[in-house]
Amino acid sequence: MENLITNKNTIREQVDVCVIGAGHAGCEAALAAARLGLETVIFTVSVDSIALMPCNPNIGGSSKGHLVRELDALGGEMGKVIDKTFIQSKMLNKSKGPAVHSLRAQADKADYTREMRRVLENQDNLTIRQCEVCEILTEEIPCEDAGTAASQRIVGVRTYTGAVYECKAVIICSGTYLKARCLCGEAITYTGPNGLQAANYLSKSLEDHGVELRRFKTGTPARMDKRSIDFSKMEEQKGDDTVVPFSFSTNPEDVQIDQVSCYLTYTNEKTHEIIRANLDRSPIYAGVIEGTGPRYCPSIEDKVVKFAEKERHQVFIEPEGLHTNEMYVGGMSSSLPEDVQLAMYRTVPGLENCRMVRNAYAIEYDCIAPKQLSASLEIKKIKGLFSAGQFNGSSGYEEAAVQGLIAGINAVRMIQGKEALVLDRGESYIGVLIDDLVTKENNEPYRMMTSRAEYRLLLRQDNADLRLRKYGHEVGLVDEETYRRTLEKESLIEKEVERMFSTTVGANKTIQDFLEAHGSASVKKSTAMAELICRPELSYELLKEIDPEREELPADVVEQININIKYDGYIKRQMQQVKQFKKMETRKIPASLNYDDVSSLRLEARQKLKEFRPENVGQASRISGVSPADISVLLVYLEQYRKG
Repeated sequence: MENLITNKNTIREQVDVCVIGAGHAGCEAALAAARLGLETVIFTVSVDSIALMPCNPNIGGSSKGHLVRELDALGGEMGKVIDKTFIQSKMLNKSKGPAVHSLRAQADKADYTREMRRVLENQDNLTIRQCEVCEILTEEIPCEDAGTAASQRIVGVRTYTGAVYECKAVIICSGTYLKARCLCGEAITYTGPNGLQAANYLSKSLEDHGVELRRFKTGTPARMDKRSIDFSKMEEQKGDDTVVPFSFSTNPEDVQIDQVSCYLTYTNEKTHEIIRANLDRSPIYAGVIEGTGPRYCPSIEDKVVKFAEKERHQVFIEPEGLHTNEMYVGGMSSSLPEDVQLAMYRTVPGLENCRMVRNAYAIEYDCIAPKQLSASLEIKKIKGLFSAGQFNGSSGYEEAAVQGLIAGINAVRMIQGKEALVLDRGESYIGVLIDDLVTKENNEPYRMMTSRAEYRLLLRQDNADLRLRKYGHEVGLVDEETYRRTLEKESLIEKEVERMFSTTVGANKTIQDFLEAHGSASVKKSTAMAELICRPELSYELLKEIDPEREELPADVVEQININIKYDGYIKRQMQQVKQFKKMETRKIPASLNYDDVSSLRLEARQKLKEFRPENVGQASRISGVSPADISVLLVYLEQYRKG
């Protein structure tokens, strides 16, 4: 390989799974594989960068909180670690319905990294190696053994120093490190995030194996010295009085801690003038940056240009931890030169005398075009090669972590000869995320949002354990006792909901007085408890006063009872929609199907189907350029194909 050190390194080890990268995707992938009993090695350019947070110092947020809860329900680690290392917690969107409630926790970045590293270092079957992986090693699959579209299979990896690790599966979780370069105005450094070493060789090996790569970019704002900030000019943002943990396994009493504050301020016209006057010095607008950036997390330059009518933009000042004076300037990521950055930041109220600890910068990196992936996150051309996280064209720690978990599980199941775990859009946000990646034209870093989930009333963060614990238990990441408790919880909810629909109250004075006291209309006849709960001003908890037969139930059970009754009609309607949706998902498309033989397909549909190679009719229907009429044609053809 070009520029690769040639030596006689004779290190040759045999393992089951190799994970490349130890960010949020790599940590979950490696833990899943090791916990399922396979000998696993995780490679990182620096052990100090394990579970690093190179950008925002928080976990969760709108829709992302759903992902962390789902990951936890499946047996992942992120929720447990943030519960031990957060410094502020808030439930977002509380004024709206439960479908969009999302937990967000401010992390102590150093503690988070330290805790996740501790978990990895003490995990059986898992070895951490600090070195750069430069090559994937494959062999041709004999035609008679193929059985899939893959023509090659993984046999190992080679490091920069020449060591070879023979394995049965490789999971690429390279984040933003592949051929990375950081840009700050005219200054370009060929490093990964936070000045860490880039991974400069693996890209060529992947391309030599027929994997299509592309360039994406993301960015991060500056960090300020806390002592130089005037917080009196900002709006204080406190955490919730009662903290809700991320992990279903965390005792809620353990997370009731003293919390730190964040702060809100705003840009102004002076800020925007400085930015506009220096756009020619921005790598984004000077054409220096090749990669496509995230639409939903734009730089401050992009905001000022694309939303010219806005007089101000929000700026969040967030602590990076309890033992540092670094403050994160959320909402003002930039690739402008250092001098412009300082002038720009100093126009913001409270930042007039700010001192930068770290400059803002943009980072470009190689990633995969995810149409090459199956829903199991295995690269279709190469059996045993999986990928997850920002390498798959997504953005965000949470999106990365859930992909890492699924890739880790499926790498193990592939080795064991078991069917892959594929969650669909009707049962999880994870399913929505992966389905969007593998079926849609994603020309920019993908970010999860609640609006992307068609069945979001069913896919709430509060019921992630009820939806997904069974899968975690089935694959072996959720133990018997944990699963038993989930089944008991489910049973308690069902029984109490049923009791609320069958228990009635009369129109006596006690009931009328209760209703009047809570601003609710009186009843004229015997009424089911469930009917009263459906009233906006009432709830299951409030009705305890007129329900002497009620048993004391856990808080999480009470929450589910209330939601299930209040939204009963909507929930049943969405469940019916999901039932229809699943019919299409079960109609499998043979991997060997030749779309050129489907004569009535439109040319565009045929091209897109050949390009994406969907695994079922449901996936095919979500590919841009494939119409309902094309799906009808495909269904007819598949029926004939099945009959032979």
